Amino acid sequence: MSKNKKKAIRIAVCVALFLPAVIVSKTVELNMYVSLAIFGAIFIASGYDVLYKAARNIAHGKVFDENFLMTVASLGAFALGIVERTGDFAESVAVILFYQVGEIFQSYAVGKSRQSISSLMDIRPDKARVMRNGEKTEVYPEEVTVGETVFVVAGDKIPLDGVVVGGHGNLNTCALTGESAPVFVKEGDEVLSGTIALDGNLEIRVTKEFYDSTASKILDMVENASGKKARTENFISTFAKYYTPFVVFSAVALAVIPSVVIGLSEGFSAAVWGEWIKRALTFLVVSCPCALVISIPLGFFGGIGGASSRGILVKGANYIEQLNKMNVVYFDKTGTLTTGEFSVTGVYPEEKRDEVLKYASVCECSSTHPIAVGITKAYGGEIPEGYEVEEIAGKGIKATKHGEEIVCGNAELMREYGIEFEQLKNDKTTVYTSINGKFLGAIELSDTVKSDAKSALSELKNEGVKIAMLTGDNESAAKRVVEELSIDEYHAKLLPQDKLAIVDETIKNKSANDVLAFVGDGINDAPVLMRADVGISMGGVGSDSAIEASDVVLMHDRLSDIVTAKKIARKTMRIVKENIVFALGVKFGVLLLSAFGLLGAYGMWIAVFADVGVAVLAILNAMRAMKVGK
Repeated sequence: MSKNKKKAIRIAVCVALFLPAVIVSKTVELNMYVSLAIFGAIFIASGYDVLYKAARNIAHGKVFDENFLMTVASLGAFALGIVERTGDFAESVAVILFYQVGEIFQSYAVGKSRQSISSLMDIRPDKARVMRNGEKTEVYPEEVTVGETVFVVAGDKIPLDGVVVGGHGNLNTCALTGESAPVFVKEGDEVLSGTIALDGNLEIRVTKEFYDSTASKILDMVENASGKKARTENFISTFAKYYTPFVVFSAVALAVIPSVVIGLSEGFSAAVWGEWIKRALTFLVVSCPCALVISIPLGFFGGIGGASSRGILVKGANYIEQLNKMNVVYFDKTGTLTTGEFSVTGVYPEEKRDEVLKYASVCECSSTHPIAVGITKAYGGEIPEGYEVEEIAGKGIKATKHGEEIVCGNAELMREYGIEFEQLKNDKTTVYTSINGKFLGAIELSDTVKSDAKSALSELKNEGVKIAMLTGDNESAAKRVVEELSIDEYHAKLLPQDKLAIVDETIKNKSANDVLAFVGDGINDAPVLMRADVGISMGGVGSDSAIEASDVVLMHDRLSDIVTAKKIARKTMRIVKENIVFALGVKFGVLLLSAFGLLGAYGMWIAVFADVGVAVLAILNAMRAMKVGK
C-alpha cells in the first residue's frame, strides 16, 4: 500500500472519530481533562507527521513554513482551552485535521496532473532481444551497440532507434505522439524507441545508442521540465519566502501589542490576553500560503501535461508563459510550411509522360534527393539498369550505357551540353531530360504546402500574431508559398547565419511585450531555434536537434498544433491568475476580519476554510488546465 493511501486511511479514521466527538462535546458537558484526552488523541493521530516536520525543519533552520504555522496555531488553541478552562478543543483539532485533508487532496491532484506526463515514462524499454553467441538473449538496452540487430515481437516496446531490416507490422506510437491510429512499418522504414509492436515480428538494425535514443531524450526533457520555472512561479516562491515570516511576526504583534495597551489603560487580565492570542492564532491559520504555493505550480504542471497529451512537449513552465504572449512567429519553409517532399505537377509534352519520367528515373534512381525521390515515385515502373551515373555538381546527372547518353538536370546543364530545348516559364522546380543530345521533355515539380498550413496561419493572424517566412529557397519558390498562404513578410535565399541575423536584429528592436517564436525543422535551423524567445520544432521526434535546440516540440509535425499550444498556454495562464486573485483576495479579507475580531465565535472555523477550503478550490481550478479539448 502506498504512503499516500495509508495517510488517507489514517485521516479518514480520524475524521470519523472527530465528528462524533464534536457532537458529544456540544451536547454533553464533559470534564475538561476527558475532553483533552479525546481530542488530544485525535490530534496526535492526525497530525504527528506535521509536528515532526515542523520540529525537523526548525532544527535545520527552516522555521517559517506551513508546518510551523499549523503547529503553532493548533497547539496555541489547545493551550488557550486549558488556560481558559473551556474544554473546547474541537477547533484545535480542526486546524490540523482539515489541513491534512487538504494535503491529501493536493497529493491526489498532483498525481492526476502527472498522469499525462508520467504515461511518457512508460515508453522506457526495460529489455532488448539480441543475437549473442548464436542465440537470442535478453539484455538491458544500454548494453546494445550501434549496428546490432534487435528482435521485436508483438507486445514488445522497441528498445532503441533503428531501421527495419526484416519483417513488417503495425506500431502503436501513442506514447510518443498521442496518435491512436497504428503505423505500418516494413523493411527500410525508420522506427523509434518507445513505440510498441502491435503485431508481426521485426528485425531492427540499431542506429543510436540508448542514451541517444528518442525515448531517452524525451524522458530527460520531461524530467527536467519542472526545473524551468515561469516568472509567476518565481514570484510566488519569493512572495511566500517573505510573506510567511511577515505574518508570523504580525501575529505575535497582534497578540502582544493590543493586550499590553489595554492592560496599561484598563488593567491586565487573562480574558484580554486570551482574546488577542486567539485572534493571533486565527490570523496564523488564515495566513498559510498553501493555496498559492500548491495551486500555481500545479496549474503550470497541468498545462504541460495537457499539452503533452496532444503531442506538444513543452520544456518548462516559463515557455507556457512565452507561448501565451507570443505575437511574432517566423517560419522556415521547407519541411515546416511545406511537406519537404517534391511531387511531380506536370510533364511536358504530356503525350511523352511515361518516356520522360522513365529516362529521368534512370538518372535519379540512385539519389536520395527529394527531387529525385519525387521523380522515381511519379514514374513507378521498372527502371532500366546497367547505366553508369555521373553527378554534375549543382546542375544535374548524366547516365551512360553502351554509347547511349541520358542527361537530366536544370536549364544550365542543357545549355552546357548544347541541347536545344524550350525553357518553361514558371516559379516551380523544373528538370529537363535529353537522350543522345536530343531534347526529350521537361518535368515540373513543387514542394507542396502542408494541408493545415493555411488554416493555422489564418487563425494565428486572427489572434493578432505577425507571420513571416525565412527560407534558403530561391525567390520564385518562396513567393509561391507566400502568395498561397497570404504571408505578409518573407526573406529568401538565406543561409542559416542569415536567418539568425534577421531573428537577432528583430529581437534587439522589439518592444518589451513582444515575444518572438521561430518554427523550424530543428536541423540546420538549430541556431535560430535557440536564439528565438520560443523555439518550436516541427522536425518530429526523430530529429536530434528538434529535442535539443527547441523549447517546444510538436510531435505530430502539424502547424495547427501551434494554435493548440497557444490556446493551452492562454487557458493555463488564465487559471493561474484566477487562483492568485482568489487566494489573495480571500486571505487578505479574512486576515483583516480576524485582526479586528469580526469573525465572531466561529473565527477558527472560518480561518480553516480560508486556508484549506481556498487551497482545495484553487487546486480544483488548477486541475482544469489538464483538460484539453480535441
